[in-house]
Amino acid sequence: MSYPFYAEESPRFKAAEYLKKVTAVLLIAWLFKGYLGLENYNRYMVYAIIALIFTFELLSVGKWVGVTVTGIVFALAKGFLWTSVFLYFGGWLGMPGDLHDLAGRAFAYAVVLSIAGLLIGKGEEKRFTWKVEKKAYEFEGANFGDVGLKGRGKAYPVKFGNKRVGWVIDGEVEVEVETPLGTIKKALSSPVAVWGELTVGKKTKADENFVAEASRLINPDRLYRKVKKGSAAVDLGIVKVYEGENFEYVKVPFVEVIETPHGEEVKIGPFRIRDGNPRKSPRDMLTIRELRNGFQLTKVGDRLKIQTDEFSIEVDGDRVVYRSGNETLSLGEAVSLRSGDISVTVGKGRAKIRIEDVVISARNGIIKIRAGGRTHTIENDEAYRLVVRKAKEIVDEQSAGLIEGLGVDRTMLTRRVKELLDELMNYVG
Repeated sequence: MSYPFYAEESPRFKAAEYLKKVTAVLLIAWLFKGYLGLENYNRYMVYAIIALIFTFELLSVGKWVGVTVTGIVFALAKGFLWTSVFLYFGGWLGMPGDLHDLAGRAFAYAVVLSIAGLLIGKGEEKRFTWKVEKKAYEFEGANFGDVGLKGRGKAYPVKFGNKRVGWVIDGEVEVEVETPLGTIKKALSSPVAVWGELTVGKKTKADENFVAEASRLINPDRLYRKVKKGSAAVDLGIVKVYEGENFEYVKVPFVEVIETPHGEEVKIGPFRIRDGNPRKSPRDMLTIRELRNGFQLTKVGDRLKIQTDEFSIEVDGDRVVYRSGNETLSLGEAVSLRSGDISVTVGKGRAKIRIEDVVISARNGIIKIRAGGRTHTIENDEAYRLVVRKAKEIVDEQSAGLIEGLGVDRTMLTRRVKELLDELMNYVG
């Protein structure tokens, strides 16, 4: 059974909600101004509606994170955005033409102020605070599609300002996720942060010592100080960043950005600006993280990334990239294994093996060998099939050891490549 949560709002936020309702009533009155005999007050009603929009947006500043310069800038951006919508569509509903013509300018102000808010926000990020509440609820597992949390314990809400953005779990928890590599299971050490929504049970006694320790551990500077650009998955409940294979996703209040090789999309409030044809924007982002250790699982749309101190796995549909140190295994249309100066790639009808100064390439029935400063070309179907088969065997052998944490066995791989070269020499000349 799930329980609803209610946040006590200050008089300022209540006033903002009241003004929203007043604005809605005034909008309806303006829409039917002809029937109500208010045509002579058309312009003044438009001015009043715009003033109310900016008033309730500014009064709402700080509802999540406290009053900041960023919050004020974003409130102004939202005010101009809603104003642009009103002015644009109001042109077909009897709005004075000179006001209707200002819709484009209002939208431009919204875009520029949103960019300014993002830039200012970078300088204010150290002021952000996350608080683990001294409230505990029974936790008995959760399901997020192909990601599951099993176990029992207590769940503590995490607030960012006045908004609940996640949970911290105290108990024995195991994460289980389905991937093309198989089912991955990992027992997690308490405390475990979940940046997303949970269904929890009834209220139970909170452990104040745990709350104090979890609040210390959830500090974003401590959690993300070692994150490297290009491989980041940062989730702070209200700020979300995902950078992976040919994909970038950023979400902050009021602004969302997605970038892929196929195009870019920027969402500002209800509006989307698209360049090219990027993939569909993800509906949400889920993160499960150990606060003491390095394990983190992040799911954004159809993408999944698992990071630990020893390895990382990124899944995008049928494509999987596994990294451990300087070793990488990629599964997709082709299978690729890399370790330092060693690489083995096998695709449909092709294969390539590179180790030190030896390169064996097979494509379209032709084999090319470069070894010892000499190059050989073989056109033989039997030899071609031999290279593809041996390359697949090498990838299968080495992948199993890599995933198990044993790494690439360079001695065995070198021996297998030497055996292949010896067999191929029978077809040379």
